[in-house]
Amino acid sequence: MEAVQTVFVLDDDESFVRALDRLLRAEGFVTRTWTSVNTFLAEHDPSLPGCLVTDLIMPEMSGLELQRKLLAQGCMRPIVFITGRGDMTTTVEGMRRGAVSFLPKPVSRASLVQALREALAKDASARVQDAERQRVRELLSSLTPREAQVLELVARGLLNKQIAGALGTAEKTVKVHRGRLMHKMQVKSAAALVQLLSHGDLLQQNASARFGAGESDALRA
Repeated sequence: MEAVQTVFVLDDDESFVRALDRLLRAEGFVTRTWTSVNTFLAEHDPSLPGCLVTDLIMPEMSGLELQRKLLAQGCMRPIVFITGRGDMTTTVEGMRRGAVSFLPKPVSRASLVQALREALAKDASARVQDAERQRVRELLSSLTPREAQVLELVARGLLNKQIAGALGTAEKTVKVHRGRLMHKMQVKSAAALVQLLSHGDLLQQNASARFGAGESDALRA
């Protein structure tokens, strides 16, 4: 069963959390609420889709500190900050680290709903991209070391004859490796292969992981 997108609400003001929870549920959002940053961090599951709406100023930890902690854990969850006290420096730092919006208290219902929909859309898009990157990584992991070398050179646009020269092998051997790797990568052309590998720097990561930086750089020479 696919997890439902959830708005995670965090604020040390319990009455504000209750009011915000009622408002969001009335707008059709699925919510979970916390009044403690530490409890949120202990219970938060980064694998669940959704976004976080939180105060910027809280006693246990500031909103920006929470944002930095989540990022350090590898969690890129979109955040909407609501605050009665903010400044340009804080806003710039938060936005640079991936915040979707900074909304002043008292918050406009329309502005909040719009920001949360944007945050949920951003999270959904990021999860689709992450899933595709993971799929490509799994395909790459199925290649033999020689197939991975041939793949890298195919992606660079080299012809079979050129690849054979670069690897010191026969052209017919390259053709065999090329056919096998294209089948494993589930593509039918070099152009489709390049497009598949465009999801992050997966080609370079795969080459470095398999052969080490020195050999990978030699292939690029």
